[in-house]
Amino acid sequence: MNVPLRTTDFLDRGADLYDDVTAVVTDAGREFTYDEFADRVNQVSNALLDAGLGQGDRVALVAGNTHYFLETEFATQQLGMVFVPINYRLTPDDYEYILNDCDAALVVADHEFADKIEAVRGDVPASRFVGYESDRIDGDWEDYATWISDYPTERPERPAIAEDDDATINYTSGTTGDPKGVVRTHRTEHYHALLLTHHMDLSDDDTYLWTLPMFHCNGWGYTYALTGVGATHVCQRAFDPGRTFERVVDRDVSHLCGAPTVLNRLIEYHDEHEPETTGESGVRLTTAGSAPPKATMRTVEEAFGWEMIQLYGLTETAPLVTTSNSARRLAQTDDRFGLKQKQGFEVLSTRVRVVDEDGEDVPPDGSTQGEVVVKGNQVMDRYLGKPERTEEAFSGRVEGWFHTGDIATIDENGMIQIQDRKKDIIITGGENVSSIEVEDVLFDHPGVLKAAVVAAPDDEWGERVHGVVVEQDNADLTEDEVIDFAAERLASYKKPRSVDFVDDLPETATGKVQKYELRERYWEGEETRVGQG
Repeated sequence: MNVPLRTTDFLDRGADLYDDVTAVVTDAGREFTYDEFADRVNQVSNALLDAGLGQGDRVALVAGNTHYFLETEFATQQLGMVFVPINYRLTPDDYEYILNDCDAALVVADHEFADKIEAVRGDVPASRFVGYESDRIDGDWEDYATWISDYPTERPERPAIAEDDDATINYTSGTTGDPKGVVRTHRTEHYHALLLTHHMDLSDDDTYLWTLPMFHCNGWGYTYALTGVGATHVCQRAFDPGRTFERVVDRDVSHLCGAPTVLNRLIEYHDEHEPETTGESGVRLTTAGSAPPKATMRTVEEAFGWEMIQLYGLTETAPLVTTSNSARRLAQTDDRFGLKQKQGFEVLSTRVRVVDEDGEDVPPDGSTQGEVVVKGNQVMDRYLGKPERTEEAFSGRVEGWFHTGDIATIDENGMIQIQDRKKDIIITGGENVSSIEVEDVLFDHPGVLKAAVVAAPDDEWGERVHGVVVEQDNADLTEDEVIDFAAERLASYKKPRSVDFVDDLPETATGKVQKYELRERYWEGEETRVGQG
């Protein structure tokens, strides 16, 4: 029997089986059962229909980790509309580009970030703007709570939704500067959530604390997976280490996620304040991207008493494609944290290869490097409006496989370990930054003759955005001046955190900057060319 895979299946199961179980705890502490949560989702759906939106329309949201993020996501998708969660740390220019690129019909924004939308609302296609706590927003915004309260809790009639229909568009930094809209279908989202449920050991007795931004790949798929198993979402609109420990204890949290920078901030707070770290349940923490140092892992597991799990992937893969969560392999090794530093082996129904320039598999010796390519049901459908970039992503070394741009080794157990990046992307504090976008801004400074931007190792951020600048004659620039110039034009996480001034940049005969040579200068002595902060 062929049953279409849709994201609606997850809320339907949660509401059917766990109607009286707490589904969501808001940032302010209000609790909604699954029955109440489903009612609120239906109210949002009815409000969207009354606003004149129909199947296929795009609904954009800019918010932290909130209950209304979850409500808007499920309400949009059960109507066959497309959910577009956007990074809340961007600039007005970024929002103008994204809202036009996805042709957003309606925008929901938190009061904390709505001013950036307000600044460009006359230049975007959306005709309706809904704000959470709109009385705190300058401009004509409908209030979210009032907006949904006017509508019934009965579920509206759903249109015919095919599993290959678009479900969500997630924006990721592009190597050419402009963000790329990663289009994911109901099938890819559904399939990924099933993989996540299995490999992260999710169950109906889990209580999950939202420290990972929900806008990142729809919270790495946890928005669906947790709802489908009947677990409890505890919302924390912005990360705060002290509040995180408090909620882990008070809410008996059993699972959370975080980039290495989150772990560093938790460790700093723990060292200074010595808080309680667990409730009655054991705690699992999933991290992703560049692996934390062994010392960080040891502190989290031994001082906090939490189990650490590593996963690897990209926005284009939802993200999960590999994990080092292996009880068998951990039992067989004397280097527990060394194994956990590896990005791991392929998850169910997923093919992961490390291939050389000719598309041939590199030997599984843990030392020969190649590019990671992926094939699986959770891989994106396409880049929105970018057929050439889509074709490029699925061609190259191996036709028909998604090319990650990450350089890795693979060992005899099929576990990969990232060593470097092929793309001009810097991952700092869990955020992707296009080095070319930052370079374009630096070139706008009248005192800059040439500029290159590369990743440099950083103890706090894993990698930091580092500028290498050749000045115009008699410019006499300072590091702070260059950083401040960029900060005025970029989202804060994209600005350079350090700048070097040089007489010239290493270039090819055609004038192309040889970034690999620059990276070598800053990564000399490091085991890999990716951050482990």
